[in-house]
Amino acid sequence: MINPARLHSDLQRLDRETETYLATVESLSEDELTSPSMCEGWTRADVVAHLASNGRRLVNLIDWVTTGEQKSVYPSPEARAQEIAELAALPRAELVREARESAAYFAEQAQRLSGEIVVEEVDLHGKPVPATSLVALRIAEVVVHHHDLDTAWTIEEADPDSLLNALEAAVRTMRAKGAPGMTLVTEERDEWVVGDGALRVESDREGLLEWLARGETENVEADGPLPALPSW
Repeated sequence: MINPARLHSDLQRLDRETETYLATVESLSEDELTSPSMCEGWTRADVVAHLASNGRRLVNLIDWVTTGEQKSVYPSPEARAQEIAELAALPRAELVREARESAAYFAEQAQRLSGEIVVEEVDLHGKPVPATSLVALRIAEVVVHHHDLDTAWTIEEADPDSLLNALEAAVRTMRAKGAPGMTLVTEERDEWVVGDGALRVESDREGLLEWLARGETENVEADGPLPALPSW
């Protein structure tokens, strides 16, 4: 069982980040949705479609931890790509509605985490994710992809704990994909070690996340050349 106070706090924060994200989505016109996002090769509609799909598909991991029955988020990478493409092709009003409904569905299903937890850790594309971090994982998806929409909203406006959730998700990816050895340090005194920890990289939470998630190097400092990173 997950601590009820922590779950309640995480879900409240998810609701705040989601409502801010949905307000941005609802402000976008048809033409603006078809414009490029900060995700290479994706339009804004693709980003919105991904988050809509993600809201429903992450429930498979909630099923896994609460029933013990192993479930993949998607049957295959091809199935994931097809689902996102189909959602992105929807008329604007339908895509916006699906974005809101899928977000509500995840939040509703996440309430089940207050009951018995059968499995303490699940696998997400080769990354181990604790059952206690499933809501935090969704928060990470929301804030990073809200930033990817490349609007007036930026990652600096996310809750500090949401930034921390996103950084933890990014670090899990770096470790799972064999990123070069790094010690990652923030001005807020967070620290993570990837691999042998050989390269020290410093920034604030926002700058470190922008580098890990999207390769933006402007606000990071290191005691050696910055490496190429695996995609998140």
